Amino acid sequence: MIIQENIPLAPFTTLHIGGPARFFAEARSENEVLEAVEFAKASALPLFVLGGGSNLLIADSGWPGIVLRVATSGLNSGVSGSAALFHVGAGHEWDAFVAHAVSENCAGIECLSGIPGSVGGTPVQNVGAYGQEVANTIESIRALDTKENRMLTLSNADCGFRYRSSIFNTTERGRFIILGVNYRLQRGGPPSLKYADLQRYFADAQIPPALAAVREVVRQIRRSKGMLLVEGDPDSRSAGSFFKNPVLTKHELETLVGRAEARGLKIPAYPALEAQHKVSAAWLVEHSGFSKGFRMGDAAISTKHALALVNTGGARASDIVELKDAIQQRVQSEWGVTLEPEPVLVGFQ
Repeated sequence: MIIQENIPLAPFTTLHIGGPARFFAEARSENEVLEAVEFAKASALPLFVLGGGSNLLIADSGWPGIVLRVATSGLNSGVSGSAALFHVGAGHEWDAFVAHAVSENCAGIECLSGIPGSVGGTPVQNVGAYGQEVANTIESIRALDTKENRMLTLSNADCGFRYRSSIFNTTERGRFIILGVNYRLQRGGPPSLKYADLQRYFADAQIPPALAAVREVVRQIRRSKGMLLVEGDPDSRSAGSFFKNPVLTKHELETLVGRAEARGLKIPAYPALEAQHKVSAAWLVEHSGFSKGFRMGDAAISTKHALALVNTGGARASDIVELKDAIQQRVQSEWGVTLEPEPVLVGFQ
């Protein structure tokens, strides 16, 4: 494995932002992952594991240690009754896997079409969209335990999945390096139509839509919101949704509804969110004075989606953080709700 020095990280991210890595390595096998970890330990260097670069903001100063890009790929499948089992390498492109699963008529991740990044990143934040999340399909994970220096298998229950979180970004952050993920999908299963836009699109359908049709519509929706990576589209130069939909207590939700009603406004109701007292972060942003297209220097809000912070061409990480802070402070002041960032912030103090 080749270890390089002073490699710019911006080209590896969808925001196209980030300073250099002091050391950089790309691992295409489990042994190379282990080799990189041993190098970091022997050199007393901090280690950061880079996947598809779609859900992170890297500091302008870069990373002072070693950045390990996990490129373990491969896709194998098998059948167990009505279930289809897929073992996918962490470095495999996520949307390519979704496309393959749909082509095999396997349901469970069709609504996660068009999400950029790699397979290994999906368990970390329990990636979800349009009524589905990967926690519902992950059976187990192959990982390197850097604390005990051994390869092991983690079950779904071991991962501690919650809304946009897992042990990988909370209690055990930095301990495990994901090498591959095992998914259990339903062969011949129906598509998920929990999302309101999907329900409206297929409202007049005489028969349930095919998985491929749902995948295509999801990709169209994502593109309309600037959430699909499209060459030449400035709105796709982002890290996707920058804020999580807040999960409130019943009392907090009632207080928020009361504040809205006092202003003659109504909190939008989304069936996919209501069960957990989740509210739309996009609605909170837009009703705090930050409209689509709002710009602060070279950092801006997408013209297509209020949750996407974009690099208009010359933005630095500090510009994105300044805009992020302004939005969080205003939403807290106006609505008493704390917005939590969804991307990983790397290299910041």
